[in-house]
Amino acid sequence: MGHENHSFTSDFILLGLFSSSQSSLVFMSFIFIIFIMTITENTIMILLILRDSRLHTPMYFLLSHLSFMDILHISNIVPKMVTDFLSGSRTISFAGCGFQIFLSLTLLGGECLLLAAMSYDHYVAICHPPHYPILMNDYVRILMARGSWIVGTVNFIVHTAYALPFPFCGPRAIDHFFCEVPAMLKLSCVDTTLYERGVYVSGLIFLLVPSSLILASYVQILLTVLQMKSSEAQKKSFSTCSFHMIVVTMYYGPFIFTYMRPKSYHTPGQDKYLAIFYTILTPTLNPIIYSFRNKDVLKAMKNM
Repeated sequence: MGHENHSFTSDFILLGLFSSSQSSLVFMSFIFIIFIMTITENTIMILLILRDSRLHTPMYFLLSHLSFMDILHISNIVPKMVTDFLSGSRTISFAGCGFQIFLSLTLLGGECLLLAAMSYDHYVAICHPPHYPILMNDYVRILMARGSWIVGTVNFIVHTAYALPFPFCGPRAIDHFFCEVPAMLKLSCVDTTLYERGVYVSGLIFLLVPSSLILASYVQILLTVLQMKSSEAQKKSFSTCSFHMIVVTMYYGPFIFTYMRPKSYHTPGQDKYLAIFYTILTPTLNPIIYSFRNKDVLKAMKNM
């Protein structure tokens, strides 16, 4: 007899990050403060880019899409976390879980490509400034932004078509704070080896290729910076590149570690703590690192 598939009739249980205790309340309050900060920072960033003509450049156009992705991504996860913690109810419907996976995979895949596009923009601006208006014209920047959204959506469709129909057995308790595919695979009653290979291929496309392009771009940028005669310009460029690489490492590192390992290597609870980096922390840091340290953005804020 095969395992009966209750995927479309039964709820899942999200075990979450914390148990209901006094110390956990402090951590959950901290996460909620980060959530408010992230929404505020990214909303301000989008409004500044829309209102100030000095920010109507390819870099800030791509950044506005990154900010919008970050708002959607953290809003997809934290409100549910806080509600479950306060109410004591940790259940999520199959439809709700599917929606979380939809937004998560679409935004994570799109953001991986968008970060690579932004690094290319930095590379062209610093290494080939005379060709910047041609290489980063309106058509190219719109193509980059739309391509990130479209490919991210295709990523969701492919994964969901294979992952959600799997039969799930046992208590249907997901050891995570949101519905993420690697955590859900542990509940499957059937062999998911073939799907895991597909996840590995997807990881190559969305993680290793973009992160390699980002690394190559910043290596070229640093080589160009070293040839600059102005020590002040060198310090500024080194500072900018180092902060960007910290954010990229915090995003791609845990992401690669989670999605490119076989299911047998995933330990209980490990994935959910790694996911904090690319679902909660980097959306908060992105506007600070990429924008609020910039003089043009600070002037735009004063004007507004």
